[in-house]
Amino acid sequence: MKREKMVKRLKKQKEPWDIVVIGGGATGLGVAVDAASRGYKTLLLEQHDFAKGTSSRSTKLVHGGVRYLQQGDISLVLEALKERGLMIKNAPHLVKNQAFVIPNYEWWDGPFYQVGLKVYDLMSGKLGIGSSKKLSKEETIKYIPTIGQHGLKGGVVYYDGQFDDARMALSLAKTARQFNGVVLNYFPVIDLIKNEEGIICGVKAKDQETGKVHAIKARAVINATGVFADKVKKMDEPEVKDMIQPSQGIHLVVSKEFLPDKYAIMVPQTKDGRVMFAVPWHDKVVLGTTDTMREKPELEPKALDSEIDFILETAGQYLLKQPTRADVLSVFSGLRPLAKPEGEGKSTKEISRHHKVMISQSGLITIIGGKWTTYRKMAEDTVDNAILIGALPERKCITYNLPVYGYDKNLDITSDPLAVYGIEKYSLLEMEEEDPTLAEVLSEDLPLRKSQVVWAVRNEMARTLEDMLARRVRGLFLNAKESLRVAPQVAAIMAAELGKDDEWIDDQLEEFSEVARNYMIMS
Repeated sequence: MKREKMVKRLKKQKEPWDIVVIGGGATGLGVAVDAASRGYKTLLLEQHDFAKGTSSRSTKLVHGGVRYLQQGDISLVLEALKERGLMIKNAPHLVKNQAFVIPNYEWWDGPFYQVGLKVYDLMSGKLGIGSSKKLSKEETIKYIPTIGQHGLKGGVVYYDGQFDDARMALSLAKTARQFNGVVLNYFPVIDLIKNEEGIICGVKAKDQETGKVHAIKARAVINATGVFADKVKKMDEPEVKDMIQPSQGIHLVVSKEFLPDKYAIMVPQTKDGRVMFAVPWHDKVVLGTTDTMREKPELEPKALDSEIDFILETAGQYLLKQPTRADVLSVFSGLRPLAKPEGEGKSTKEISRHHKVMISQSGLITIIGGKWTTYRKMAEDTVDNAILIGALPERKCITYNLPVYGYDKNLDITSDPLAVYGIEKYSLLEMEEEDPTLAEVLSEDLPLRKSQVVWAVRNEMARTLEDMLARRVRGLFLNAKESLRVAPQVAAIMAAELGKDDEWIDDQLEEFSEVARNYMIMS
């Protein structure tokens, strides 16, 4: 997947695209896969890098939502459980089963959660991934040796999915390309094009690397920009009211000493009614999340001190050892693109996670809400609407059983850091065989090999140091300081591949350092 080839294909396209997708996060990429796999001429344009925003900053879970079951949102749970099963089936190199333990500290907790999770299991149907069961105190400690034992009565174990979100996004981009879709990063849409009747018939987009503005014709235009959906809506209707309520969720990453085994912890209700997770991920542990209402969307949201303190305090209530700020290897923040509630005074955790597809008078299709787990269904619903708006020949969705690019069910994604490449792992290893210098390990902790940097530039459209260390490999999310340490080596390798000079390296290091500060807790 090479950006230069994608740009050439864009330039060669003389006829209108069937579908132009604005936004390269989970939703936009899902739409591109759905549209391209149905045979529609599909173009996706992303202002920054794929999954730059919310889509790389999730809790790394593919789940039905135990919390939504508590809230009585049965339809969302059913949909999400179905989609969870499909993600595991269609992307086994990226999604795996994950066992969660709910520790019980009150005598009524065990029966209450056991019953609820049995219902959860039953709702999964044929796509279920494991049966929940009650645990004794001794079993709970065996599963989670670092669990806080004071007052512990027992626990319940249940199963959900886990994945690497940014790598999933990249695999979706490659899937779209596999079906002749064109996907471009660093290509922001700067305006919408309308015909004499005021109907949208294309977009104006700017190639950030050349500065050239392209007028692009389209039969249907889809706004899949997440928290930035209002900005695109205002290109269409300048006076339209905002429809997005950003909700910030932060996560802290700590070493595996806090959760040394393969089991995760789920706390269904913290003191303020939130859900808390401690999840093993890439040989580290992710703690989160929060649900904090924010006024405006940001490309680089910053964790609030109150959020950091909340997670550390809550984690300490359930672990033998209290994590401190000094233990935090990385902190990352994402903004959920929630639909604004009808009434006033609702907290973000009360706002529905259902997705909505809206169509303006000019024909702009906007998809908002939802979550990573349901990206496929969101895409299906959106493309179904695009067929009507664009007067496209009707073709059925095929993504239900469509393998995500890289599909390989024989890889061990729990222990093999290269498993996220899927079938391309073997091409990467072949490249190392041809040039043994590429097998050099740049960081044991992240982990990171020289070959991965070269591969990302040649085959994954990595254009910046941040693209590489935040999303092609997850270094910035796993250990921000270690990422800064290897940054000069990585930048030099990228510069050689991209044909850039020392000035580019200096600029990249400065920009990356600025971003990395948001991932560190400053003393």
